[in-house]
Amino acid sequence: MLRVLVMVSGGGTNLQAIIDRVADGSIKNAELVGVISNNYGVKSLERADKAGIPNRVVSPKDFPDRESFNKALLEAVDSYSPDLVVLAGFLVVIPPAMIDKYENRIINIHPSLIPSFCGTGFYGLKVHEAALARGVKISGATVHFVDKGTDTGPIIIQKPVEVKEGDTPEVLQRRIMEEAEWKILPEAINMIASKKND
Repeated sequence: MLRVLVMVSGGGTNLQAIIDRVADGSIKNAELVGVISNNYGVKSLERADKAGIPNRVVSPKDFPDRESFNKALLEAVDSYSPDLVVLAGFLVVIPPAMIDKYENRIINIHPSLIPSFCGTGFYGLKVHEAALARGVKISGATVHFVDKGTDTGPIIIQKPVEVKEGDTPEVLQRRIMEEAEWKILPEAINMIASKKND
């Protein structure tokens, strides 16, 4: 069984997609061993509780400096002994020590077709605002391995989504979640889980 730890910052719709796909058997040979959030009181923690998944908050606000937060974050991750760490809307820079320790074992979902609209400053609605401002006709989502750059790691899977006339950033964001993110993130986890069991 692939031990999967999910890291989140907000509502956790991608987390819910993973929970649902593990529950219905679409993701095989994987178990959700924990959820870590950097924010208190977010919907994703409720989702974890409802699904019976151990969860905790490691917030930078609780630490005097970034170094002590990074250390605590890595300790929290280690405590779940994960085979795979999934960043499902985790808006914190992953400490280099964690990237080294979990090399090729951290994946991220990004709401565009990398290399478009990615890198520092491109997250959440900002990605969709930039795509609409550029006038692209196709956007989408990408699941990739995490390295020390921002959205620069090897791509695992991508799915295009049509941009429609009159889209707002919010409408486009929702369509990309429904048509791409919620499908390819579970698919990527399933691919990695099946490789582990080969």
